[in-house]
Amino acid sequence: MVGIAVVGYGYWGPNLARNFAETEGAAVVMCCDSDPRRLALAQKRFPALICATDFDDALRNPDVNAVAIATPVHTHYELAKRAIKAGKHVLVEKPLTARVDHAEELVTLAEKNGVVLMVDHVFVYSPPVLKMKELVTQGRLGNLFFIDSVRINLGLFQHDVNVVWDLAPHDLSIVDYLVERLPVSLSAYGGIHADHEIEDVAYLNLDYGAGLIANFHVNWLSPVKVRQMIIGGSERSLIYNDLDVDEKIKVYDRGIEVGEDLEQRRKTLISYRSGDVWAPNLATREPLSRMAEHFVTCVKTGQRPVSDGKSGLRIVKILDAAQRGIKSLNGRVNI
Repeated sequence: MVGIAVVGYGYWGPNLARNFAETEGAAVVMCCDSDPRRLALAQKRFPALICATDFDDALRNPDVNAVAIATPVHTHYELAKRAIKAGKHVLVEKPLTARVDHAEELVTLAEKNGVVLMVDHVFVYSPPVLKMKELVTQGRLGNLFFIDSVRINLGLFQHDVNVVWDLAPHDLSIVDYLVERLPVSLSAYGGIHADHEIEDVAYLNLDYGAGLIANFHVNWLSPVKVRQMIIGGSERSLIYNDLDVDEKIKVYDRGIEVGEDLEQRRKTLISYRSGDVWAPNLATREPLSRMAEHFVTCVKTGQRPVSDGKSGLRIVKILDAAQRGIKSLNGRVNI
């Protein structure tokens, strides 16, 4: 059994504890939180759980093989570093860290100590995104031209990070999983309305090279909740609507066809293609359950996680560049 300590029993910690408790080959043996009231809730839900306010108790416990960190972003680096040095495998809630150099250090440290470092980019384990990956890998969409992503809702406001660091990692991790490369450059703009220092609305434009550009809109002030991504390709396009219960993905055999010979191109002869629309059948398994199972498998076998430390580092690099772009207002920022 892989013994797991859940660190932080606030918003996300209970979800991690529940899913690891239901994962074959894993056991939630400890919970750490600085707030005794939260520990009381964990104890009530899991009576056999060892609860502690001191993180060192988990690091000293020989029955704890791995820690799942669900604490504020500014604490990720220190907690993960201590756990890795203690020989524990580490799962960290997104984003991996608040600084690029800290993320780089954790990746190097995990490799040096031979432990698994994984980031909880939960959406890359969801059935719709797995299907999107399959379609992209098979070339069903052709060459990717554009990605438009919207993740907006009213709240929840964070006090230690802005809306980019809070919401954008979800969609950035999805695109990173699909294209498997960093963007070349980006521009980012944000607005401050409810707090004097923290952006609550932001727009990001990323250039991935090879003709692919991606736009991301994240927002805590929207009166409606939208979770949508449109991916346009040379052969087909798709719409991913995470709020659609029945058809989260729709694939459109629609687009344009440009004349193949030079003379036709000079005349810009374009024809429009309008084909079928279809919605692939998707599994209904909870993404967090799949993520927990994958982490346990990687701990047992040494397999490299899909959302490993390096993927987490790539997302932190993008977030850092976006933050610099918002604050400097100097146009495009190289990654």
